[in-house]
Amino acid sequence: MSVERINYSAGSVEAIGALVRGEGAPADAPLVLVSPNWLGVTDAAIAQAQEIAAGRYHVFVADMFGAGKTASGPQEAAPLADALRADWAERRARIAAAYETMLASAQARGLGDGRRTAALGFCFGGGNALELARAGTQAQAIVSLHGDLVTQGPAATGALKAKILVAHGGSDPVAPKAHRDSFEAEMNAAGVDWTMLCFGHVLHSFAEDGPTVPGVAQYDPRAARLSFTLIHAFLEDAWTA
Repeated sequence: MSVERINYSAGSVEAIGALVRGEGAPADAPLVLVSPNWLGVTDAAIAQAQEIAAGRYHVFVADMFGAGKTASGPQEAAPLADALRADWAERRARIAAAYETMLASAQARGLGDGRRTAALGFCFGGGNALELARAGTQAQAIVSLHGDLVTQGPAATGALKAKILVAHGGSDPVAPKAHRDSFEAEMNAAGVDWTMLCFGHVLHSFAEDGPTVPGVAQYDPRAARLSFTLIHAFLEDAWTA
């Protein structure tokens, strides 16, 4: 499976993303922007993108920190992610630049169908995907997996064009029920077509097979499997509606 590093400007930084050609996917397959978790464009994030792309899509992995910067763990990642959480305009500029770079890079290579696009993110990346939606992206579908749900820049009525799917753990302490309620109220006030899948007793990071943090984050293979079953159907529905 081909992986090509792409340099691009994103907000206030020079970024290095990755274009992943889906193995077995047709040249004109849909394009999906993937925003990884707060560790950045790591080897694990690339492997995750390859798994998502295989046979279905071509994927662009967004670099939110600039220069392809990655973090080795929460202690390094938290300051990077929190700085963008506190600056929603910059956060939107960076994820929007990644989306535009995906379109331009794919078009230049005769790859993908720019009329069928989506964005998907994990944890911090899920929040990035939702900020792309709030920015009024032309992508037809936005997916957040155990992501940030609240923002300092709520969506304006009619601003969001994409259909939104959120998959979340009912016991996620990082984005608890109060955040889900706030997100639901925001989406309803803005007139958004949104869906939320909530897994009872499931914690944060359930869709990523990484380290367990007792009481906070734990991989849940059933929740991950069911989420992706719905995600693929959700994307297809958004592209054919």
